[in-house]
Amino acid sequence: MDSCTSSDQCASGQPSACELQAKMKQRLGRINRKILVMSGKGGVGKSSTAVNLALALAQEGYAVGLLDIDLHGPSVPKMLGLEGKQLRNGPDGLLPIEYLQNLKVISVGFLLSSEDEALVWRGPAKTGLIQQFLRDVQWGDLDFLIVDCPPGTGDEPLTAVQTLLGNDQNSGAVIVTTPQEVALLDVRKSITFCRRLEMPVLGVIENMSGFVCPKCGEVIDIFKSGGGLQVAESMKAPFLGKIPMDPAMVQAGDNGKPYLALRGETETSKTYRQIAASLMQSPAN
Repeated sequence: MDSCTSSDQCASGQPSACELQAKMKQRLGRINRKILVMSGKGGVGKSSTAVNLALALAQEGYAVGLLDIDLHGPSVPKMLGLEGKQLRNGPDGLLPIEYLQNLKVISVGFLLSSEDEALVWRGPAKTGLIQQFLRDVQWGDLDFLIVDCPPGTGDEPLTAVQTLLGNDQNSGAVIVTTPQEVALLDVRKSITFCRRLEMPVLGVIENMSGFVCPKCGEVIDIFKSGGGLQVAESMKAPFLGKIPMDPAMVQAGDNGKPYLALRGETETSKTYRQIAASLMQSPAN
């Protein structure tokens, strides 16, 4: 007998595994492209990159979802000024928080009682929450779903890859690094992780690529420059661009306003928009 129609499952009153899978498929079928923003290590500006890329796509008129699955360090609510927001139930699941009319946000930060609360969970619980965010949230019709992953190649990115992408060649991962050698070593691992799971690598972004002097505008290579391009070339992955350090980026995140919303005409903002434009059309590798 098929497991989906067994008497045990019917008697339990709970949805069967096949019913849950069908609901997941229906939700994800309404999302055109899913893009995971990943990094091999922490502190490289992955979340700020995810937030600003999501905003850049939304400013172009696309319907965008931003899913924060950095469960132990959710920073998206702070970066968007959405602290204190709580998720509500709608007629067909959880309602995402609207930052813009065409930019919807989900984060575990919306489930915590305070910013000081720590999520002390093991792998299965984390896997279940990520799947719930994808299956039980009313995302609606989206052009893009941007997923902010925690650093590394652990449970959260693995669950996201296996649930979201499969062999969907229209979606994939963007990997963020800094020019430092210690970060570049981990980028190689992230690219290998993606390819082992047959997930397309959409490209590498070199963040903190030089420092923009707030007085004269000169760019100084504090952490060197060009390492991200070299790794992308050696690993045969697209290189999406270099984003310099800008003090305004830190201020924007602390003030709950994305950089693109505050400094929309800078070279850094133009770079974000160029990267977003390449994601709209570039093939995955």
